[in-house]
Amino acid sequence: MGNALLQYATVLVLSIFVGIEIIAKVPSILHTPLMSGSNAIHGVILVGSMLVLGGATTHLQEVLGFLAVILATLNVVGGFVVTDRMLEMFKAKKPQAPKANDEVAS
Repeated sequence: MGNALLQYATVLVLSIFVGIEIIAKVPSILHTPLMSGSNAIHGVILVGSMLVLGGATTHLQEVLGFLAVILATLNVVGGFVVTDRMLEMFKAKKPQAPKANDEVAS
């Protein structure tokens, strides 16, 4: 069990380093498409966490599965909210009509 835990921890740490290196090299213009792609991946994670929760046999597995579903859902929803806000920045703003009580100075 100890050897497997060490292997899992090693994969986690290495994936964190690789993720940081990849994200740091992405230009600003590509952050919105990258966020959309990560939302698709998080959707897969959500489905996987629901499958794990469905196959839970012990109370601890049920609690951890439920926590995984909640966190994955928050991640997906948050990603879509951030993507929507980022896309709003690129929309053309409509010119505002002058108000009726504004007078033109002579």
